[in-house]
Amino acid sequence: MSEERPPHDVGPALARAATAEDEGYDRALRPRTLGEFIGQEKLKANLRVFIQAARERKEPLDHCLFYSPPGLGKTTLATILAREMGVNLRTTAGPILERVGDLAAMLTDLSEGDVFFIDEIHRLSHIVSPSRASPWSAPPRGRGS
Repeated sequence: MSEERPPHDVGPALARAATAEDEGYDRALRPRTLGEFIGQEKLKANLRVFIQAARERKEPLDHCLFYSPPGLGKTTLATILAREMGVNLRTTAGPILERVGDLAAMLTDLSEGDVFFIDEIHRLSHIVSPSRASPWSAPPRGRGS
């Protein structure tokens, strides 16, 4: 007779750490273009315009903020944006950035136009999070002093 598990026990297949093989499947199954991304038609239309305008200006994309519950495609969208623009994707997570120096090190490693994605930004340390006097808060474009 098989051993019964408690209802909260997901079993070894879901409880184990991801392997290189798992990550390979994940990359193969994720959408690679906005056309392959299912749903969010209004968002995709806006992103297409955003990407096309940046390409025509020969400039990197401006800032984007994706907000949704976990598992709805924020990381996938960042990956798609980088691929569509032909640049690198650099990722990190809010909890990893514990000191201002951690963030500075990542920012100095970026190349022109790279997409920098911070997952779980809501968990960013108060020591690192932007303040009104920080370089994060640049003045709006096109407005003189």
